[in-house]
Amino acid sequence: MSKEKHNISRRKFLGDSCAALGYTTLFSSLINLKAMAASAMDNSSLITNMGGDYKALVCLMLGGGNDSFNMLMPKGTNEYNEYATTRSNLAIPQNDILQINPNTSDGRVFGVHPSMPDMRQLFENGNLAFLSNVGTLIEPSTKTDIQNNVVKTPLGLFSHADQIQQWQTGRPHERTNIGWGGKIADLVQSMNSNQNISMNISLRGSNIFQRGDQIIPYAISNQGSVGINGYGDTNLFNTLRTEALNSMLERDYQDILKNTYKNTIKSSNEANLEFQSAIDGVLDFNTPLPEYNNLARQLRMVAKTIASRDTLGFSRQIFFVQLGGWDHHDELLINQAGKLAQVNEALKYFSDLMTELNTNDCVTTFSVSDFARTLTSNGNGTDHAWGGNAFMMGGAVNGKEIYGDYPVLALNSDADFQDGVMIPTTAADLYMAELALWFGVSASELSTILPNISNFYDTNSGVPPLGFMNMT
Repeated sequence: MSKEKHNISRRKFLGDSCAALGYTTLFSSLINLKAMAASAMDNSSLITNMGGDYKALVCLMLGGGNDSFNMLMPKGTNEYNEYATTRSNLAIPQNDILQINPNTSDGRVFGVHPSMPDMRQLFENGNLAFLSNVGTLIEPSTKTDIQNNVVKTPLGLFSHADQIQQWQTGRPHERTNIGWGGKIADLVQSMNSNQNISMNISLRGSNIFQRGDQIIPYAISNQGSVGINGYGDTNLFNTLRTEALNSMLERDYQDILKNTYKNTIKSSNEANLEFQSAIDGVLDFNTPLPEYNNLARQLRMVAKTIASRDTLGFSRQIFFVQLGGWDHHDELLINQAGKLAQVNEALKYFSDLMTELNTNDCVTTFSVSDFARTLTSNGNGTDHAWGGNAFMMGGAVNGKEIYGDYPVLALNSDADFQDGVMIPTTAADLYMAELALWFGVSASELSTILPNISNFYDTNSGVPPLGFMNMT
């Protein structure tokens, strides 16, 4: 496929107060002091044509393992018959598949799930692309290599916990709590004038992806900042708690540890108030919010934060949103159709918001998931697998293309590890590296973020790893 390489006790009171502040926000001020100290970092870590322009990455985690070979699938007669034979009772009817027309073709015809009409249109308009058969790898691996144990394979290959971690860390050879989004933020945080609020903002609490050596995610809710009043509650208890906490924060303590703790909480509270004030100043969007779509609500708050970028002083931001429930060991066809419909609606909404804000060209949304699913049926669902398909959306995406190698879906092929488990033909490192380069990381810094990148990409080549991002 195209461009392949390319009651109120003291303890409870303090616990509730800290929980309301949010674990990740409580220490954000101290962590970001490190980022301020790192502001003298060699700016050669940024590629020269980035300047002070705004860019944002939005990571969409499809938690549980998306059956992505029923998201992007063959539609042409010969390749569809092969797909249908392998997938048996889980195959999407050929006439229901929505055909797409990539700019570059290898002769095969492809389409997307019938629940994805808007994503199909985004693809046809050049605002969305797919990456085929991507997965976690330590080094290039063939079926023969794996069978002969001559290559290293990712830890806990079919484990949810391990694979979710590896997709968020870019380190399939080890278990760590530092993510590649966090490592990127460590490098570029100094571009932001605001050092009180983390540039990594999560709509789904603490996560590994956004945690760096210096930076931790700033957790917010669909309604905004998670401050000392919780999620916007103004009941009597929260009012009293706020007044009591503010009184504590105005005192000076002789004990240096107490004073430091007080200042940390106070700084975090001030950051919460600063953030909430900024997003409260954003006018209502003209694009209507879809009903009963939590992912769309998460993305709405992402859009409000982006709209507040100048007020907040951000040139670079990384967001994390999540839609769970993709572990379809049963009732795959019904359940996945519903999930993909939510994603389709939410992405169309977010794309329209970015157009409304005139930020489409500087915001890139990309999908990750634990792993794909087996091509073979377990009766009415599928089990954990390996390589799968992802998508990228935004004005800077070189859209209307399928990147990577879409595998032959016949059982016992070279790509079939076992029982329809596809061996990735594109390393997740290349996917991550392409996004990092677009965001402003220099090629020389990629190995700091992705220690195995040299196994797949020559960082001195001067060409993008895969080519799906417009680097100009």
